[in-house]
Amino acid sequence: MTPVEILFPLIFLVLAGFVCGKTGFIATNQLEGLRRFIFYLAIPVFLFLNMYQADLSKVASAKLLLAFYLPVATCYFLVLFAKWMTHKNALNEAAMWGLSGTYSNTVLVGLPVIIAALGTDAGAMVFMIITFHSALLFALSFLFSSTVKQSLIGTFKPLFINPIVLSISLGLLLNALEFSIPKLMLSGLDWLAKPAIAGALFVLGVSLVQYSLQQAWQSALILSLVKLLLLPAMVWGFASWLALPTMQISVLTLMAASPLGVNAYLVARQQQCAQATLASSVVMSTLLSPLTMSLWLYWLVL
Repeated sequence: MTPVEILFPLIFLVLAGFVCGKTGFIATNQLEGLRRFIFYLAIPVFLFLNMYQADLSKVASAKLLLAFYLPVATCYFLVLFAKWMTHKNALNEAAMWGLSGTYSNTVLVGLPVIIAALGTDAGAMVFMIITFHSALLFALSFLFSSTVKQSLIGTFKPLFINPIVLSISLGLLLNALEFSIPKLMLSGLDWLAKPAIAGALFVLGVSLVQYSLQQAWQSALILSLVKLLLLPAMVWGFASWLALPTMQISVLTLMAASPLGVNAYLVARQQQCAQATLASSVVMSTLLSPLTMSLWLYWLVL
């Protein structure tokens, strides 16, 4: 498949959602209910099932995790330090910049691209890797952006109740314990999970109507280039240096090349810091991602 064939269904769904939101076909109050169903029910069930059914003996690898998370953590601190050096009184804003340059929209964008380009077998690898994705980056961001007024529990509470973290962790636990779920229940959960990917892409398109590029487009462009080009290049280089199999290198690089996830903006809003920059970065990186991911697909797959 060509990059156009891989990316077109994804872009089509995002555009369909954007048009529905822009024309008012999907109203704001309707979007909230749809968003809650997708992000708090369909996607968590989808992730739980895939982690529960994954063959952990084939995907659990410390070397694989290191090849992804070491470059991600390095890039996070490089961006944080670069921003902090220019504004030394704004460590909290620097933390949000670090998050913007590294947090990937893996579930909504990266996963569909990886499955379309590399097949369903690559999906289990993705689920295993992203188990710690939100945990690491959110924890760092909460740590560096929190004020002394916030308690430790209050700072990290959003991390522990994150539906993605919970669903993947529960699926991994039941898989490891070899807990048997009745077939009828699995069938029902499977139907509940079916609209997860398509629905998430559609909701992403509708949500883009709410964000703007006007306030911080220059910062958003810089961070988008870091997210879409620098970070995947770092991951590809380190994974290649570790001599990982070609399939694993491709999966890791495409995960890193995914645009900034909307949850990063939600963290910025919660911490009341750099909200305009994060919102603009979500839009900018999402708009640029079809071009940059096409380049990475040509490099990795074709």
